[in-house]
Amino acid sequence: MNKTYIPTKQSNTNTQWYLIDAKNQTLGRLSANIAKILRGKNETTYTPYLENNTYVIIKNAKLIQVTGKKRHQKIYRRHSGRPGGLKSETFFELQKRIPNRIIEKSVKGMLPKGPLGRKLFTRLRVYSGDRHPHEAQQPQQIYLV
Repeated sequence: MNKTYIPTKQSNTNTQWYLIDAKNQTLGRLSANIAKILRGKNETTYTPYLENNTYVIIKNAKLIQVTGKKRHQKIYRRHSGRPGGLKSETFFELQKRIPNRIIEKSVKGMLPKGPLGRKLFTRLRVYSGDRHPHEAQQPQQIYLV
């Protein structure tokens, strides 16, 4: 009788680091691919309820692109929790101020909600420039089309 292989936490001990260049990439398509890699859907041992040891490094976040008029029409909102504490800014303003937050917010929305999604989100590293401090991990470069 054949038995289905079910991975456990102990069976997935190897850590994999991926490096993705966000230069001239479309925000939604890039974020969907990042979320898929963080979930482990590109691995043969994918299990929905387990986290894998995959880390993703994004560089050149300040050079991300959006289609259409979203550069000036897309609005990012945050609230301090105090009365009148709603702050709003467009994609263009946020890209000048904190370009990392655009990709982080997009990927976080595509990860599962709950403890697993919060744990997976901690494995994402976003850098606005071309440099990152993770050379010792020998990340594997991924080219997305």
